[in-house]
Amino acid sequence: MAKRQKLKILHLLGQRPDATGSGVYLQSMIREAARCGHDNFMVAGLHPGADAELHGVSIDQCRFVRFDGEDISFSIPGMTDIMPYASTRFADLSVNDIEQYEAAFSRVLTETQATFRPDIIHSHHNWLVSSLARRLFPDIPVATTCHGTDLRQFQNCPHLREKVLSGCRGLDAAMVLNGDQKAYIETHYGLPPERVIVTGAGYNDSVFTPGVKPAPRPVQIVYAGKLSKAKGLPWLLQAFKTIAHPDWRLHIVGGGSGVEKDECMRLADDLRDRTIVHGPIPQARLAGIFKQAHIFVLPSLFEGLPLVVLEALASGCRVIATDLPGVMEVAGDLQVEYFSLVRTPRLKNMDQPYPEDLPAFVHNLARAVDIQTAAAIERPDIDISLAADKLAAFTWRGVFDRVHKVYIEALQRHGERKAP
Repeated sequence: MAKRQKLKILHLLGQRPDATGSGVYLQSMIREAARCGHDNFMVAGLHPGADAELHGVSIDQCRFVRFDGEDISFSIPGMTDIMPYASTRFADLSVNDIEQYEAAFSRVLTETQATFRPDIIHSHHNWLVSSLARRLFPDIPVATTCHGTDLRQFQNCPHLREKVLSGCRGLDAAMVLNGDQKAYIETHYGLPPERVIVTGAGYNDSVFTPGVKPAPRPVQIVYAGKLSKAKGLPWLLQAFKTIAHPDWRLHIVGGGSGVEKDECMRLADDLRDRTIVHGPIPQARLAGIFKQAHIFVLPSLFEGLPLVVLEALASGCRVIATDLPGVMEVAGDLQVEYFSLVRTPRLKNMDQPYPEDLPAFVHNLARAVDIQTAAAIERPDIDISLAADKLAAFTWRGVFDRVHKVYIEALQRHGERKAP
């Protein structure tokens, strides 16, 4: 259409609006919506005394539900059980905890709706906060974005399913990252196919750009993600213990907590001075590390659509990743020698591997690293032009164009439902 209708969009997330892929997605949608002339406001979770890492989003556009004693007594419940900050698990929350959680978000959302008066609500995760928004505001269209972790919670928390479905069955639109998620939501949430739309996810093509790679002495390799088993990091570190040559350096970027982080740190320590642990870092610094890296590895056992693969590829890195549906959605048909897929071990409960499959998984990771390190020594720089069309489809601008079409369809659909 020649001129877009100006919208007032309320963006909603039940956890921090940074530090994870859903936070990156949310902020990117706000920036792109503002670029198109829309008005935006965000409601998200935050710890007391903490500041959110905002990029192109004004603090005046934000309202936070504070955890750990201010609005809610416990830490932020994470959409994954291991978060890069202090968190609790939805599976561990009591009935009173859930009531407190919903009461706090209800109050903030009701006050925000009264002052901002949104035309549409874009909520992230098909989970409790999205269901709450649908129930609170029956006269406002509600669209969601699935990030995959919500589907894992839906599977692992059967006692919360009916509360989730009580609102999510009435969503005007549910945007998903890939076809597998679409099928799951149609089946388990009972939404008709026309309301479940694949919009994908994107990367910031102004931040993640290729640079001239350094000499591969040593070969610079990066892992970026949570320090957890679900991301496959312990088995990647075990694989590196078997690789003596050529000389390599592994950069570990990301945060975690609890025993899984401790295990990852112990395994990293076993590799001595061949690993550098950076911790959680801003995107601009990650982009700088990618520019100097030859290889990126994502051994994850569970992903929606891994933005970090796009970011690494756009930065000129060779990529090693597990053959998850989200990875295949991004680059499954990318026929280039600098992209290696590793078979994911058989899983139970979405991200728990069968123990008997792990030796082969470690071996296959090591073999892929061997292949790509040898190639990096011979050709430090890759021909990124071969992936140009693939990358162009996953810029945030392209994603928002698809999301905006969903907004308009949701507004029309909601209007038709309200019409006598």
